[in-house]
Amino acid sequence: MNAHVGQLANPVIAEMLDCQRQAFIAEGHVSAAVRQDRLARLEAMLKKHAEALAKAQDADFGGRHPGFSLMNDVLAPLASVKHCHKMAGKWMKTQRRAGLIPFSLFGQKTELRYQPKGVVGIIGTWNAPVFTLISPLAYVLAAGNRAILKPSEIVPATAHALAVGIAEFFKPEEITVIEGGPEVADAITRLPLDHLVFTGSTAIGKKVMQNASANLTPVTLELGGKSPVIIGKSADLERAARHIALGKGNNSGQICVSPDTLYVHESRLDSLVAALKAEFIAQFPKISHNPDVTAVVNERHYQRVKAYVDEAREAGSRIETAGELPNDGSRRLPMAIVVNPAASLRISQEEIFGPALIVRSYRDVESVVASINAGAHPLALYYFGKDATEERYILDHTLSGGVAINEVMMHAALQDAPFGGVGASGMGSYHGREGFQQFSHLRSVYRAGWYDPRKAMGVLPPYNDKFMATIRKWVGA
Repeated sequence: MNAHVGQLANPVIAEMLDCQRQAFIAEGHVSAAVRQDRLARLEAMLKKHAEALAKAQDADFGGRHPGFSLMNDVLAPLASVKHCHKMAGKWMKTQRRAGLIPFSLFGQKTELRYQPKGVVGIIGTWNAPVFTLISPLAYVLAAGNRAILKPSEIVPATAHALAVGIAEFFKPEEITVIEGGPEVADAITRLPLDHLVFTGSTAIGKKVMQNASANLTPVTLELGGKSPVIIGKSADLERAARHIALGKGNNSGQICVSPDTLYVHESRLDSLVAALKAEFIAQFPKISHNPDVTAVVNERHYQRVKAYVDEAREAGSRIETAGELPNDGSRRLPMAIVVNPAASLRISQEEIFGPALIVRSYRDVESVVASINAGAHPLALYYFGKDATEERYILDHTLSGGVAINEVMMHAALQDAPFGGVGASGMGSYHGREGFQQFSHLRSVYRAGWYDPRKAMGVLPPYNDKFMATIRKWVGA
């Protein structure tokens, strides 16, 4: 079976890489038909194993609705696979580029070839355990590569279900799944891969990049950050609250582009808090025994989120809770709305990544932009409002991985536009043509023409006075 379970020694993982690399070299040109066949098999795998993957995620989370997992971790990556299947043949076509004058006057031609890099490692995360592996994998396959996948050890049932599914549809020299703990991920990041994709925290992303640097392995890092939401005075407050609640309630806030900190004009603070609370309660009328509420993935993260809120409460912060504390023994939590917490608190400093969010009041948008720019560049930024001038100011004076206007999180679902971070929120991207290019080597090819004019132009040695005069004339000196 093409599934490797447990604590694997480095030589075993290195052998997998060597197997794939030798197969890649022997294959040579990867045709559009081969790429589309692999993508078609990936689509078939997702469809056949959809229920098993959803069931595994419910077990790993201790409560995650199978319907949500089918939507978030089967349907969403399926969109990537289908888009790549449709576009791979077009993306991979050799392109003509402008030639070099005057050589191009005598038949010189330039072309750009998109060639696969080879073997790509993909390390996924626990919050979207299938999406963060399969969505980038679609673009890796579209580019003609092979792949080594490492699912998160925090969701072992999902990791194994995916390994079983991949093993059924792919040979080990095409795609292999390695199950195991952090030491396995560490070993993979130290391999001389041709590219490495990592989704996770900024802190671990730094270690991944450090490990990869030993082999000069290029990396795509999909990290996170405290994604802000700016609610302008022109915004429809009820609509904004509804969309924010829908986004933040998604997976109980355990999403890398989940809204983290909301900014609202001081005159509308109480109205927004009330509207948010009402929307969360409408979405989840009860918390206990409610299968629609995704549990916090494990005890460590459960205690982490609770500690953020408890610290803010002890510091005197205003906290509005959307629902009752559960009594079902699960790790489900109501959404906590923390109003204007002190900047020194952990909830203000660290990405929340759970069922809590911050609401801060402001007097002018310029101060909000300054506050955002004082921190690390976030993975996502959101603006609600109808003021075109204000919107343009925010877009022109901030930097984030992506942006959504009058919506949250939906930009990450776009297949014809790149998804990625900037600075501390990541580097590189997948989705769209840019995702295909991320996993391709853009190889320039110079084709000489029928005549070389350099001798006639007087630019060959000896470099005499005539040569110097000619060069100075061209320079304009």
